Amino acid sequence: KDMLNKLEIFKSNRGIALLITISVTTILVAAALEYNRRARFAVISTAATRDQFTMGNMAVAGVYAAMALLVKDRSESDFDSLQEDWANPEKLDEILQEISFEKGKLAVSIADELSKIQVNALVSYPEGREFNSSQVLLWDRYLRYIGSDEQLQEDSDPVAIVNSVKDWLDRGDDDATTGLSGAESNYYEDLDPPYASRNGPIPNLSELLLIKGITPELYYGQEETPGLSDHMTVHGMTLGAGTAFKWPGRININTADLPVLAALLGIENQELAQTLYDFRQEIVEGEDVHDFSSTKWYKNIPGFGDITIDPKLITASSDVFRIESEAVISNIKTSVTALIRRVQNPESGKWTCKVLSWQTD
Repeated sequence: KDMLNKLEIFKSNRGIALLITISVTTILVAAALEYNRRARFAVISTAATRDQFTMGNMAVAGVYAAMALLVKDRSESDFDSLQEDWANPEKLDEILQEISFEKGKLAVSIADELSKIQVNALVSYPEGREFNSSQVLLWDRYLRYIGSDEQLQEDSDPVAIVNSVKDWLDRGDDDATTGLSGAESNYYEDLDPPYASRNGPIPNLSELLLIKGITPELYYGQEETPGLSDHMTVHGMTLGAGTAFKWPGRININTADLPVLAALLGIENQELAQTLYDFRQEIVEGEDVHDFSSTKWYKNIPGFGDITIDPKLITASSDVFRIESEAVISNIKTSVTALIRRVQNPESGKWTCKVLSWQTD
């Protein structure tokens, strides 16, 4: 009987030992799996951080390569057109091929910022109180070109919008609303939430959305219809004597988009905008077939002999550009957008690029 009891105790102890062994094994396996998960996460996180760092450097390198190309272009030419290397995607790719990266891809594009309508040029600075008459006509033509019949009503009527933008920009005129449709601070202070009119130059284009009559549809555009954000800029300021500044408002006719060309030509000649646009795009064996160094080249187009674009509105060169550089590794992207201005050293005469703004996404 004692032997049977001992045997039962032995079996019971073996069962307990087995349970303990299984429990310990389960804990160890779980711990090993968790350790493995954390180790893999650390490796993936480290790789992602490394790739993010690499892409950031790649994108920055793309911006500096673009700036070098723009400096080279300015030292060789006094005008800027879409047929030059900086605007040619194939030429840009060739330059980027010279920058070696172990992995990943880099894409860079350069756009002429002064191919757009300069918002702040609507008011004559530095006084900043009166309309720039040439710009008023430009705005009116552009708004009528891009606006639908529904948009060109009531507060979104071109005249109303131009008056409201002028009131937003002009200095110290809170008590002098422009026309019957403008808007000063007393109008905006009655809104919810209330805010005041800037009464000065706009530093950020999206601020247009705060102005009476400018709807999101008009600003961003709809489907195939462009918006103000596509063809307007807050850049283009030039410095005068002392601290004086102004916006000349001249648009590079060599790089302006179709709606801007239509606005330059005027309502009566808008149907010719496509002809002008196509003439400018003509290339033979990769070389220019037209001389774009003068702002009057458009008069060489058949049917344009009697047409005159206001010389106060156009130029053939630009020194403000938007550079977009995007780096991709394993379907992950990092992009940099830089606004730059080409400037010349007054002593050495050499050209360099000054960064006006820098944004990383």
